Order: sequence, then C-alpha cells, then structure tokens
Amino acid sequence: MSKSRQRGEKSPLYRKVNTRTHGVHHGSGLRAADERGTKSGAQRSMHSGQRHGLDYTPLFRFLLSRVGTPWDSVYAEAVSRLDKPEPIFWLVAEHPEDRRDVVRTGESSYYNGLFVDGGGLLAIVDPTITIERIAPQCPCCTHSFNGKTVPRKFTEHSLPLVAPN
Repeated sequence: MSKSRQRGEKSPLYRKVNTRTHGVHHGSGLRAADERGTKSGAQRSMHSGQRHGLDYTPLFRFLLSRVGTPWDSVYAEAVSRLDKPEPIFWLVAEHPEDRRDVVRTGESSYYNGLFVDGGGLLAIVDPTITIERIAPQCPCCTHSFNGKTVPRKFTEHSLPLVAPN
C-alpha cells in the first residue's frame, strides 16, 4: 500500500504504464514544431491535451466483478476512484442502441459489453459469450478476453470474433 494513501482508502481503478520504452510511440496528432509560430499555436502548450500511459484494466475488472449489483453504487465507487468518468462508458452502454456483445479496448483486448438492466443492476449484454468462444483475429497477437489470455489458436477459418456455440 502506498504511503500517500490513507488507511481504508481504495486504490485507483487505473494505472500508469511505461511510456518511455524504446519503440513505443504515442502520437499526439500534431507536432509541436507544426504549431510553433502560429497565432493559435502561440497560445497553446506544446502538449496536445492527450493523456498517455493510463491503463484502465483495473476498472474493467472492477466492473465485471460487480455484475448483478446496483448500478448507482457501482458507478459512485468507480467515479471516486478514477481520474475521469468516461472510461466507465467504454464498457457500460448508456443507451439500448449502444449495447455491444463484446467491446474492444485495445489492439487485441476484448471484454464483455455491459448495461444497466430494468431493475437498476449492472448486467452483461450477452452472458453466453465466454473466453472459449473468442476466436483470435490474427496469428501475431496475444488476444485477451476479460483480462485473460484467449486459449484458442488462430486459424484461417476463425474469422468471426465470437465463434458459434
């Protein structure tokens, strides 16, 4: 436990990742050299406003562990432990038309889609989708589902992300 964290205080639901590793590039969209010397560029900082190096895997695992509990309490706790509330809604659909069975959160990281049911409880959009049904999309990446490595191997015939039962 961190010395700065007080007794009983819970850890954040995100973590910093190494952004200085050789070969890891985090593009900002605009180069500072392109902004310099312009009227709009003179008033902005050299930083683009993007925050690199944050991993929300702990949030996603937290949300999945709270399936079946009242959404209001889950949301209140999650927001209190985050830097911003937006990542919650990467997994949890706010509207019925936003529901997705599987949500991609990284290059090869997938999670069950979540929503709030009519009773106000956090629920999985399609609980029949399990790690055994996830098919890797390429042979070069290690795919994960709900934070665990997908056990199936890539085959040319495993094109759909979710294989039929």
